[in-house]
Amino acid sequence: MIDTRAQLLARIDHTLLAPNATQHQLEDACMLGRHLKTASVCVPSFFAGRCARMLAGSHVKTCTVIGFPHGDQPLRVKLHEAEQCLVEGAEELDMVVNISDVKSGHWRFVRKEIAQLVTMTHDAGQKMKVIFENCYLSQLEKIRLCQICNEAGADWVKTSTGYGTSGATLDDVRLMKQHARSPVKAAGGIRDLTTFLQYCELGADRIGLSRTASILAEFDARYPSE
Repeated sequence: MIDTRAQLLARIDHTLLAPNATQHQLEDACMLGRHLKTASVCVPSFFAGRCARMLAGSHVKTCTVIGFPHGDQPLRVKLHEAEQCLVEGAEELDMVVNISDVKSGHWRFVRKEIAQLVTMTHDAGQKMKVIFENCYLSQLEKIRLCQICNEAGADWVKTSTGYGTSGATLDDVRLMKQHARSPVKAAGGIRDLTTFLQYCELGADRIGLSRTASILAEFDARYPSE
C-alpha cells in the first residue's frame, strides 16, 4: 500500500500543536512540511495565517485546529475561530466536538455544532475533519458521531487530539472505517513506522504526526532506494 516516500508523505498531516512551541519551531514545521511535500502542516489557529503564507505556491495544505484541545467552547466561539482561520488561508480545519455534550447525550447540540462548522467550511471551499477524542467515548457514542458526521458531510472523522488520556487505536480506526462514509484520520501516539503502516493498512487516509522526520528516516532505512 505504501511503496514510495511520496505515498507515505501524502498520508501525513505534519503537526506541531504543543502549547510551548515557539514561533521559530512553528516556522520550521511549516518549512519541513513544504520541503517534504506532506499532505498538510497542522498548526494552532493563531498561526494559521503565517502558515498559509509560508506554504503559498506549494501543494501542501494549511491545516489548523478549532476548539482545541477540549472542544468545550461555545458554538459561536468555534464559528468565529473557524471563520478567522478560513479568512487567513486555512484549507483544512480539524474541529474538536463538544465532548461534554456527547457524554451528556445532547445529540441535538452536537449535530447543530458539527453541521454549522462543516457548512461554514464548505461554503469557503475548504474541508473539515471532526475530532472525536475516542479515549473518553463508548462504542455507541463513537458510532453515533460517525452517523452525525455522515449527515453533516464531514470530510474526515478523526480519532483524537493527542491530548486526551490516549490517542489513536487500531480498534477505533476499524470501527470508524465501518460506520463513517468519510475517510478516517488517525492521530495521537503514532511514533514508529510499523504503527504508521498498520493504520494505513486499516484504511486511515491521513495520519497526524509530529515525528514525521524520524518516521521518514525509518522508512528510508527499511526501504533504501536503488
